[in-house]
Amino acid sequence: MNSSNELIIARKNEIIEACRQLYQIKSFREITIKDIGAVTSFTRTSIYNYFETKEEIFLAMHCREYERWCTDLDEILNARKALSANDFADALARSLEERSLLLKLMSMNHYDMEENTRPEMLIEFKRAYGRAIALVSQCLKKFFPKFTKARIDHFIYIFFPFMFGIYPYTEVTEKQRTAMHEAGIDFKYQSVYEITYKCIKSLLNLEDDNDI
Repeated sequence: MNSSNELIIARKNEIIEACRQLYQIKSFREITIKDIGAVTSFTRTSIYNYFETKEEIFLAMHCREYERWCTDLDEILNARKALSANDFADALARSLEERSLLLKLMSMNHYDMEENTRPEMLIEFKRAYGRAIALVSQCLKKFFPKFTKARIDHFIYIFFPFMFGIYPYTEVTEKQRTAMHEAGIDFKYQSVYEITYKCIKSLLNLEDDNDI
């Protein structure tokens, strides 16, 4: 890799990191390119050399978080030759417990984000997403060799959509708690680990393929 490419990558990472820092204290709607530029070491207009829209920056951050989760999934896949259903559910749930930013980004409106992103950046994001699906599938094939393709597909097409709702069910503001109470809804809040572990165990403990 030449120095020019290294500089491009470094600057993109700096922009993404600036966005991440702001996202800890502001919402997606509140954050502007100007805000992001103020946290970087170069001018706001320079950001447009790397990202055309705010949505592209957020999608790049999302892509990075998927790649980091893929590293975790790769470790689960290769760390041991065998895992029980309990151990696999524990490992996968813990991997997401450590990825709160990924879960928060998943809860966003992807339609608008992807609509305002150039195709090449969207493709890069989809590759990271696809790799996560492939790694979870490989784990299922390795640790549950009796699972048919239909059963693995069943797991994937329930678990990945389920992930999009983890953050809203586990990270709740006081305003939301009050509204739920005033609406008379007795809702039991759970941790990321608890809600994810239970979902995985439920999917793994189907008695046979006729249950799907």
